Amino acid sequence: MSLTAKQCSFCDGPVARGSGRMLAKNDGTVMWFCSSKCRKNMTELKRDPRKFKWTKRYVKGGIRRR
Repeated sequence: MSLTAKQCSFCDGPVARGSGRMLAKNDGTVMWFCSSKCRKNMTELKRDPRKFKWTKRYVKGGIRRR
């Protein structure tokens, strides 16, 4: 049995089994968050995880737009 069940929807960090928070949206998508910091950044502040160095989704050199 694995200790990590899901990955955080914002930072891609592990969410240990029995911890974290799940958010089910009206369109049927399920989002998992490892901390309130990740949940607030994604849902309330509508931030892009690729712009923050503390996330695993960070893109060095910035996001390139065409």
